[in-house]
Amino acid sequence: MLSVAKAHAYGNDFLFVPSDQAEGLRLDELTRRLCSRHAGIGADGVIYYTVAPDGTAQMKLINADGSPSELSGNGLRCLAALVLYKREQSRQAPLNDVRVDTEAGWKTLSLISRQGSRYTFRAAMGHPERLQQETLSAAGETLPVTTLAVGNPQCVALMKDLPDQHRFLRLGPSLATHPRFPDGTNVEFAVVEAPDRVRILIWERGVGPTHASGTGACAAAIAAAAHGDASRDVQVISPGGTQRVEWRDDGIYLTGWAEVVFDGHWLPPAGELV
Repeated sequence: MLSVAKAHAYGNDFLFVPSDQAEGLRLDELTRRLCSRHAGIGADGVIYYTVAPDGTAQMKLINADGSPSELSGNGLRCLAALVLYKREQSRQAPLNDVRVDTEAGWKTLSLISRQGSRYTFRAAMGHPERLQQETLSAAGETLPVTTLAVGNPQCVALMKDLPDQHRFLRLGPSLATHPRFPDGTNVEFAVVEAPDRVRILIWERGVGPTHASGTGACAAAIAAAAHGDASRDVQVISPGGTQRVEWRDDGIYLTGWAEVVFDGHWLPPAGELV
């Protein structure tokens, strides 16, 4: 039996397993089983985590396909929501900020509001890195893209219109696994609808199409501001909902909500984890 919680941000869903319960297990295999939409619990990834008495946390993210990821903005926010939820359940002192140690460095999330099991945070995501424009050939097309890192690799294609489903399903995986990105990349197709509004579709590395992405929203906002005449404070609209991204002199700030769905146990088949 394994302790598992689940949370989502705009439909981008994650499972949470205490790190000590996963010691000695093959995390790639365990993650694939847990994330299976039909034979497991179902999620876009699993976050293995620890929480210190002062509320600081540490996380390791494994994508649904078993591959590791440096960071997820939505997963980070979901973990912060889970930390606050569990502190309340155990009658510990409330927190206004949650600090999380990720493989992309420490991140601080400030609580803005709470409604039931839904928590809204403004997260300091750090500075974008390796921001540049380039041209890539993928799935029979040649596209101008913006590449950068926001804790994880990102490739943003600014377009006049979002691709239809057929084109999205061709271009998404082709760009995500392009030879330009030896470790793969997350992909966003973005349209600047107004100076303060950007609409995106997401192909997430190791997952595929997702309803939302925190780091993807940040990447799209930065690409739109740097190369698409958008402002540096925008609403980024994905199929799952809208997040606010501010690109300031002191870094990127991502505002949105996360909701704890359940906190329980997983019963592995035949009584074995792997």
